[in-house]
Amino acid sequence: MRKIVATALTLLCLCPALSGCNPPVQKDEAEKMSIVEENGFLSVKESKLVNQNGNPIVLKGVSLGWHNWWGRFFNQSCIKTLANDWNADIVRAAIGVEPDNAYLDNPQYALSCLYEVVDGAIQNGIYVIIDWHSHGIHQEEAIEFFEKVARKYNGTPNVLYEIFNEPVDDSWDDVKQYSEAVIAAIRAIDKQAIIIVGSPHWDQDIHLAADNPIEGYSNIMYSLHFYAGSHKQDLRDRANYALKKGLPLFVSECAGMNADGDGPIDMNEWNRWLEWTNRESLSWIAWAIADKNETCSMIMPNGSSSGPWPDSELKEWGIMVKKHLHQ
Repeated sequence: MRKIVATALTLLCLCPALSGCNPPVQKDEAEKMSIVEENGFLSVKESKLVNQNGNPIVLKGVSLGWHNWWGRFFNQSCIKTLANDWNADIVRAAIGVEPDNAYLDNPQYALSCLYEVVDGAIQNGIYVIIDWHSHGIHQEEAIEFFEKVARKYNGTPNVLYEIFNEPVDDSWDDVKQYSEAVIAAIRAIDKQAIIIVGSPHWDQDIHLAADNPIEGYSNIMYSLHFYAGSHKQDLRDRANYALKKGLPLFVSECAGMNADGDGPIDMNEWNRWLEWTNRESLSWIAWAIADKNETCSMIMPNGSSSGPWPDSELKEWGIMVKKHLHQ
């Protein structure tokens, strides 16, 4: 009797017009919805990143290195590899600003690299941070840049804006004034996308932002950057202070070695940082898809520009991060 019933059900499902049921492949396709299809436009609610339904969401992914030095990875096939093979929820397009052949020297090249990454993220259903990868204030150029990309991608749920990578010598008052000007320019075009703000001293002085945050705008977050070999409990204490004051944090750049991107991976401290981000439900992005001779660059010099990369083309850090993204 069981065999007869099973056969009948099979025949009915092979003929949806008779049975009204959908073939099993429909369910499989639904289960493979992309993270953007599932979560849509992101926002900030009670200092937490939430999805279109107001539910908390934690994103994990990788940052590409400076486009002016590692532009070979700024292509849609590379983003496809990171989305599908690495299981990244989000990528970060680090658009260099000040060095030779960066945005100030060659804006058209910078934009062409950026558009490849953003379009690749959209195509593969993941989120993407448009990162103004600067260490100093260039307000006029930043406004022009973000107005241009906001017009292009306004209404696209995939896009987040990081308006100042790592302020180095500027005070929080100066960074805040700059940020308010850039935010106003973006919000005149894009009313809802997440905007990530930097803080002085390589995004370490988040306590200053917590004591005097930007007001009058929604969906604003603040970047925290850490390198486990250099930054330890004292920075976590500072971050905890900011969180207790209600400052929304996004770890838009992190890694396991020293702050200069080199040296051994501090496994113990890296694991402490991961435990902390998990406990606080904070999104993080690991640095970097690049092939420089340093610990933090994940790809070997002989690695392809697009992937997928076998372990033989990945450095230890790349293998580690890929593993974390699958957990």
